[in-house]
Amino acid sequence: MARVTVEDCIDKVENRFDLVLLASHRARMISSGGQIAVERDNDKNPVVALREIAEKAVSPEDLKEELVHSLQKYVEVDEPEPEGVPLIATPGTGVDADDTEVTTDRMSEEELLKGLEGLTPPESQPEPDVEVGDEEE
Repeated sequence: MARVTVEDCIDKVENRFDLVLLASHRARMISSGGQIAVERDNDKNPVVALREIAEKAVSPEDLKEELVHSLQKYVEVDEPEPEGVPLIATPGTGVDADDTEVTTDRMSEEELLKGLEGLTPPESQPEPDVEVGDEEE
């Protein structure tokens, strides 16, 4: 009886692999307490699932969506696209949408070393030790 049901389902789901996936998903749904859309006739859940697909009691597209949804680990949420981020400009200058050229400044090695020397803290001079009893008057 299942062979005839599979042959009847090929008209609804052309790919046999997809048919097996959808029917097994539907059979699992029936096993977990889903409502049956056709009479059971003492058939097991996979045969009932195939009969439902063959009689168009359930839509193959809906089954495919439910299968994909059941296998997803992360559900994507459609969020609105952020509007274009304005470019940062110096005060007093306008930035055009076409003004996207990047310019780089070049500096010599001496200029780089002078700049780095300016970043380091000056070396601290040791203060002369003054003892309490040696103060000059």
